[in-house]
Amino acid sequence: MQIKSQFTDNEGRLAVVTYEDTDSFDHLLNEKVTQVYGVCFVGDEIVIVYSGKRNHWILPGGSVENGETFDKCLKREVKEESNMKVLSLVPIGYQKVDFEGKIFNQLRYVCMVEPYGDFISDPDGSITEIKLIDPKDYKQYFDWGAIGDRIMERALELRPKL
Repeated sequence: MQIKSQFTDNEGRLAVVTYEDTDSFDHLLNEKVTQVYGVCFVGDEIVIVYSGKRNHWILPGGSVENGETFDKCLKREVKEESNMKVLSLVPIGYQKVDFEGKIFNQLRYVCMVEPYGDFISDPDGSITEIKLIDPKDYKQYFDWGAIGDRIMERALELRPKL
């Protein structure tokens, strides 16, 4: 499924976003991928994290480091931001973002996680709190429109494969 959307940032710049479902990210290995995020399940609930720098709730994830695989990036970011271990993961889809002529991709996974222990702090200090919520309540914390709805729908569809 493909979904197209656009938004204007705080400075009035336009970004055009095209979301695609996928079962593999192999076709993106030679493309610019800037972010990897996960819909992370602990039992029947999902993990959300509060970004104190941006003052809003998001899914755990972040930027791909040089030489890092997409899977390793997700595992590292989930551990740093929630103190949870990724047990299994499956691709959901990706967003191709065209921002002022620069094109990059943002990947989305569904995964099962378990805590290493209590969340104390994110190493870079950007995440200040974590919460487990019912996936159907995610719009109380963040709303990514039709693309977000599809990401959550796919996460719930793919969860039995984990």
